[in-house]
Amino acid sequence: MRNRDARVAGFLYLIGVLLGFFALMYLPDRFIKPGDAVATAHAIAANEFLFRVAIVTDVVAGIVWLLIVLALYQLLRDVDSVQAALMVLFGALLQVPFYFANALNYVAALLFVGPTGFLSAFSETQRDALAMLFLRLHHYELFLSFVFAGLWLFPFGILVYKSGFLPRLLGIWLVVDGFGWLAMFLSAFLWPDSLDAVLRITSPIRFAEIAIMLWLLIVGARTLGAPGAARM
Repeated sequence: MRNRDARVAGFLYLIGVLLGFFALMYLPDRFIKPGDAVATAHAIAANEFLFRVAIVTDVVAGIVWLLIVLALYQLLRDVDSVQAALMVLFGALLQVPFYFANALNYVAALLFVGPTGFLSAFSETQRDALAMLFLRLHHYELFLSFVFAGLWLFPFGILVYKSGFLPRLLGIWLVVDGFGWLAMFLSAFLWPDSLDAVLRITSPIRFAEIAIMLWLLIVGARTLGAPGAARM
């Protein structure tokens, strides 16, 4: 039963990682032309269906992430009920709404580059600039979500560490990863000139979630500690 729960969580995590790569690494490069609102608007208009896919991807990613956290809760709830509840609070209840809210920023950008209608009150240049504004809001809302992307890893890492059936090293790595996400959030808003450096420095740390995903998917849940370790 525990192995099944672990592999379900790992499989969902894999889907979440793939969706995240598609939504954050692949799709934005198809549309966003940094510093050029006109070129960005033209790219969206020329690839409208793919941009609509980006909107749907944000929504689907939110649903999948909710399922990931619930699957991990099913696996780890008996380890420590308080930490499991905090994991759900930070990882699902507070983090998932950002996915749906951020999809609306994409919707707004699409409205400004689509058929004018009531938006004809704005000039084409203004519409292009407003579309770029909502794309920037999408970018910054993503960094706001990093607060909870970091906070949820603290209870998750503690649960992994205490479980007795997952490697303690992964638990420690996840907690360190949490600090990495918080560092990216703080840098984006307080020291934006240092953001690229922070992203490079924290990049190896962020592989913690890839590591736990692969462990859950391939190895599953094996007893690694002494009997009863899960409740220590």
